[in-house]
Formats: sequence, C-alpha cells, structure tokens
Amino acid sequence: MSERQAVPAADAGPASRNLMMRIAAAAVLVPLAIATAYVGGGLWTALVTLAVIGLYLEWLSVAGCARETRVAAAGVIALALIGISLALARPDAALLAWVVGLAAVVLLSPQRRNWTAGGFFYASAAQVAAVLVRVDPVMGFDALMFVLLVVWATDIGGYFAGRGIGGAKLWPQVSPNKTWAGAIGGFVASLVVAAGFAALGQGRILPLLNMAAVLSVAGQLGDLFESAVKRRFQVKDSSHIIPGHGGLMDRLDSLVAAIVLAAVLGLLRYGVDGVGRGLMVW
Repeated sequence: MSERQAVPAADAGPASRNLMMRIAAAAVLVPLAIATAYVGGGLWTALVTLAVIGLYLEWLSVAGCARETRVAAAGVIALALIGISLALARPDAALLAWVVGLAAVVLLSPQRRNWTAGGFFYASAAQVAAVLVRVDPVMGFDALMFVLLVVWATDIGGYFAGRGIGGAKLWPQVSPNKTWAGAIGGFVASLVVAAGFAALGQGRILPLLNMAAVLSVAGQLGDLFESAVKRRFQVKDSSHIIPGHGGLMDRLDSLVAAIVLAAVLGLLRYGVDGVGRGLMVW
C-alpha cells in the first residue's frame, strides 16, 4: 500500500495516471474478492492460498533470496498443503504441514534464515487467519467483510487525506510519503465503516467502533512494517504484478496485520468455529 502526498502541477499527469490504474485494478480485484468471500469454502481458501504463495515469493525476492529455488519450493508446497488441509477441515494436517514447511525452509536456507522463516510465517499466518475468519458458519462472511472494508476504507481515506492535506510526516525514515493527516484520515474512514455496519444491524455501535479503530491502527502498522522491510533491503516495490499498486505485499500489507489480529481476537473469544462472532458479537 502506498500514500502519495500532494504533487506539483507538473507531476499531475503521472499522478493522475497512477490513480486511474489503481481504480482500474480495484474495479477488478474488489468484486472478485467479495464474490469469492461470499461463496466461501474451498473457493475462498484457494484464493487465499494463491495470494499467500505470491506473498511468500515476493518476500523472498525483497530479501534477496529469490534464487534459492529449494527454499521457495519448500514454502510453496507447504502453503499449498496447508490450504488443502484447511479446505478439508483438517486443522491437524494443516498444523503438521506448517511445522514441516517451516523446518524445511529453515534447513534449506543457505543464508538469511531468519528472513526466509519470517516470510513463511508472515504468509502462513495471513492464510490461516483469513480462512478462520470466514469459516464461522454464522457470521463468517459479515466479519470478513468488516475487516476488508475497514482496511480498504483506511487505505482510501489515508490516500486522499494525505494527498489533499499533506503536512507532517508520519515516519519519514521508513516511509517518506506517509503523513499524519493520511493516518488520521484513514482512521476516521474506518469508523465510518463501523457506523455503517451498526446502522445495518450487524452489531452494537461502540464495540464496532472500537474494533474498527484497533484494526485500522493494526493495518497502518502493518503497512509501516512492510515499508521497513523493503527499506531494509533498499527495494521500492515488492513487484509490479498489480498496476498502480506494485506487488501483493504492497497491496496486502495492511490486510495481513488486520486479519491476523482479527482472527486472534475472535479465536480467543469464541473458539475456532466462532471467530466471526468473536469479532462482531459483543
């Protein structure tokens, strides 16, 4: 995810084209994500698994480990097996695949083992969390949409507030373009989403506002974390697979942090089969 500050008139053309590419990509990807989330089950698990495999490979590329084919193959196979196990409702098999996969990634890494292991953990945590939130038979889709919309609203609100207001930088050493105005604008936009869910009878207003606030902050911290990883290896974009957005890591950084936190909170409150209710019912 990226947030551009206001640009001079001479740069308005490229900035406008970038915005149009972002809108065009979102017009394709957002309906796909929502439709797949609505269907749920194996289709949602398959989409999530493909996405996290891409995340893992991009992480290796950012960390300078893209040529380590054995490390890449071990992680990809493990993530695929985790996805298959989750689709078949076999958490025991998923756990076994995770343990074996993590061990294989570590043992096969000739260098930067902490980074390769971290990439596998990052991708697999997002994978399991996204599936757990949706698997709730009562409120899985509602909870998943809540998390997605909070993250998207934070992204959109931050983008336009940052461009329109500008001002003091949030953390220039890590992400020079992000501003406090963008962070606050994104935060406020997430509260609007929570208010909308409450108005539609999807939960009580105060708990939803609190949850949106927590997830919005988590998402922005996830964005900064991904920026710090890229800056550590002097990489601008994780890839160029999504027009106007960069790579999957650039696009999903906030969602990874938010969905993992959401899954943990829901799991602690309602257990494995009630993660969605754990988020939405207070």
